[in-house]
Amino acid sequence: MVDIVDRQTRSRMMAAIRGKDTKPEMVLRRALHSRGFRYRLHGKGLPGRPDLILAKHLAVIFVHGCFWHRHEGCRYATTPESRPQFWAEKFTENVRRDSAACNALLADGWRVATIWECALRKPPSVEKSAEVVEAWLLSETRELEIGQTHPEL
Repeated sequence: MVDIVDRQTRSRMMAAIRGKDTKPEMVLRRALHSRGFRYRLHGKGLPGRPDLILAKHLAVIFVHGCFWHRHEGCRYATTPESRPQFWAEKFTENVRRDSAACNALLADGWRVATIWECALRKPPSVEKSAEVVEAWLLSETRELEIGQTHPEL
């Protein structure tokens, strides 16, 4: 399928996609802050630059977009029809990089949570996600994953 916009417009649109302070990230940050959790943002010294670092709990949280990080089984993890080879390579590399960062953090003794964008789209699921994250932070569990395709929600 041919792109419906010209190359320059597509480039401008793609450049506008944010890597930090995204809407799902801001929603989760507000929910955790209101529950009394304090955190640092975008740890430059940590593998994968986690979105939230809760040093007191030795925990990091990644807020992943379902499209870019390929949330398996999610309806938002679509694949563009144009340039399928490019997108397959791009998504494979993103997933590989995410896995390597998670494994490195776990090996360094950090606890790792991945919260998918789909779990933060509506207020009821945001509150439920925040409850699950709060329970995880107060537990000893090493890993957590939350998304609409997960039974926690």
